Amino acid sequence: MASLKQRAIAAGLKSYEWLERRLGLIRPLTAAATHPTPANNASWWYVFGSAATVLLLLQVVTGILLALVYSPSANEAWTSLGILNHNIPLGWYLRALHGWGSDFMIAIVLIHVVQVFLFGAYKFPRELTWIFGVGLLLLTLGMAFTGQVMRFDQDAYWGLGIGASIMSRVPFIGAPLVHLLLGGPIIGGATLSRFFTLHVFVIPGLLLAFAFVHIFMTLKHGVSDWPMPGRLVRRSTYEREYHELTAKTGIPFVPDAAWKDAVFAAAIVFAVMACAFYFGPFGPTGTPDPTIIQSVPKPDFAFLWIYAVLAFLPANLETAAVLIAPVLIIAAMLALPLVAGEGERHWARRPVAVLMVSVIALTLAIFTHLGAYTPWSPIMEAWTADPIPPKYLEGRTPLERQGALVLQDKQCRNCHSLAGAGGQRGPALDAIASRMTQDQIIRQVLQGGGNMPAYGNALSPSETKALMRFLMTLHGDLAPAVDASRDLTHVDPTQPPQPAAPAPKTQ
Repeated sequence: MASLKQRAIAAGLKSYEWLERRLGLIRPLTAAATHPTPANNASWWYVFGSAATVLLLLQVVTGILLALVYSPSANEAWTSLGILNHNIPLGWYLRALHGWGSDFMIAIVLIHVVQVFLFGAYKFPRELTWIFGVGLLLLTLGMAFTGQVMRFDQDAYWGLGIGASIMSRVPFIGAPLVHLLLGGPIIGGATLSRFFTLHVFVIPGLLLAFAFVHIFMTLKHGVSDWPMPGRLVRRSTYEREYHELTAKTGIPFVPDAAWKDAVFAAAIVFAVMACAFYFGPFGPTGTPDPTIIQSVPKPDFAFLWIYAVLAFLPANLETAAVLIAPVLIIAAMLALPLVAGEGERHWARRPVAVLMVSVIALTLAIFTHLGAYTPWSPIMEAWTADPIPPKYLEGRTPLERQGALVLQDKQCRNCHSLAGAGGQRGPALDAIASRMTQDQIIRQVLQGGGNMPAYGNALSPSETKALMRFLMTLHGDLAPAVDASRDLTHVDPTQPPQPAAPAPKTQ
């Protein structure tokens, strides 16, 4: 028996040596796993990076399994998700694992970024480690957004429209970016193929590459030691002080410090599994249909705060909030280690950093809570079925009253008020015909613009005509607006212009 055991051990060692000579990976991986780290790093505050890596691997595995069934076609995507939910054993659970894993990964990565910021771990010599960490956060959010589009339901359709409208505001290159993103000027068959490529190939590839570089630099520079009040970071002395601390108190990462990472990562995975089993997968909701505008689309959890911000912000501040502010915030995060790479690390001596994190966290929490129930219009009464006030129907023709019915059925008052009742995202309609001509209103309704989506596909020609006739009666006590380029004697925009009288013949 002993002889057989010795032979087995010898065979295993020979196999190990054979592989190591050809691959040369086992010894470097062993050295990386057992690298020394300061003893004060064996803390529960240092477990979030490992948990995020485990969740990334979970997303890759579940994503590959889902891709075996999912059909990235505008006509079949929604159906393929139904097959996963109802026809394939545990297909619903696989989708739920992938969806909940995404939410947990975003939360863990955010907590890790906050922890690194508060601990001053972005300072010398870990500036590039922080920059790649910011990139990982952005890529994680990109995965979540493109993943929602993969459901290709009503929420995904309208959410994609909102994303495209935000991108269209980029100066000079907004329109080309939208065409590149959607595969054309509108959401069509090419849109889903492009997002599938982003979600399955491009972003995961970048995520894995960024994660590899991030981990490599963490191993190269060591895990940042526990911040101590008064222990300043100086480029001239920090590396020597860190190596002295590691030599004096260092412990091997595996197993002395890694067991906490393993326990926390296992707990997170079990939490994902429990949420997936209890709550199930996300969607899909109704099939994507641009003609169904009586919908209240909601983004996934990570983007609820954006939804609430857009709902409550005045229209003139939207571009600054959704385009300028994110660029400035990301630029500040990337520049942070370059301009503040030295100095104090302990949070107790960095009150501005603590205050900044507290304000941002409280703001995100409030807006996320509001986004869970806030409709697109910030005025809650805008979503009621209040009838058109009688004064706007008195003396109207049947066609004009039909237009009032269209206004009500298409829920235009979710964004526009009438007699003070309705939404405030768009201008009030009480005197709209005194400010805009019929041609301008038709163009705005059919083609959209500004904060208003295009409703050309949602209205039939007869509905459009009736709606225009009704809207042109809403001019209050003012005269209806007229096109100055036309005959100024023509003041009734609800009637077609009369042809000009022929010029007198000359002898």
